[in-house]
Amino acid sequence: MSEEKLNEEMVEETVVEETTEAADEVSEDITEEVVTKLPAKKSRGRKKNVETQEAKPESEWKEQVVQISRVTKVVKGGKKLSFRAVVIVGNKKGQVGVGCAKAAEVIIAIQKAIADGRKNLITVPIFKTTIPHPIIGRSGAGKVMLRPASQGTGIIAGGAVRPVLELAGIENILTKSQGSKSPLNAAYATIDALKSLRMFSDVAKKRGLTMAELLN
Repeated sequence: MSEEKLNEEMVEETVVEETTEAADEVSEDITEEVVTKLPAKKSRGRKKNVETQEAKPESEWKEQVVQISRVTKVVKGGKKLSFRAVVIVGNKKGQVGVGCAKAAEVIIAIQKAIADGRKNLITVPIFKTTIPHPIIGRSGAGKVMLRPASQGTGIIAGGAVRPVLELAGIENILTKSQGSKSPLNAAYATIDALKSLRMFSDVAKKRGLTMAELLN
């Protein structure tokens, strides 16, 4: 290879290196200009308020639907169809009520029955975990007998009597439904029996006796 060709190749390499260096410098200048032209993001002083949704506390009142029946009413021009709901409302702390209502829709009937049950709440005297004494309740053709039970017996009941006693907060009791099998009559008979209960202290005070004299 001659000296002239070697000189030409060296010149070409130096030219290529100079062009690449110039291109890099131009690209760096352009990026610096772009960075300087871009406006800096302003940090706003206001901070976003993060709303924490607190869980709503559960209501102490419990509801249990006992019966939903379809009823018809004969009116001028035909029959009117509606639904009747029977609902037990209680807080398991000695308060319970029975609600009954009718409506054209099932959900509305249940809501009205719950409102009716809360209007008709009664306070049940509970002795330890059972009732103070035996009692019989009546409502229409329904008749329910309630008897106190020892610890560990549980609620021996069925039909509409059980939810009334459970939501009242009674844990041990013996029951017997002796009348109509209608859930509404059984529930009202149970409420009548619980309403008639009396604590020993109230009876002793009414008779003018002490608790020892009453129990003896």
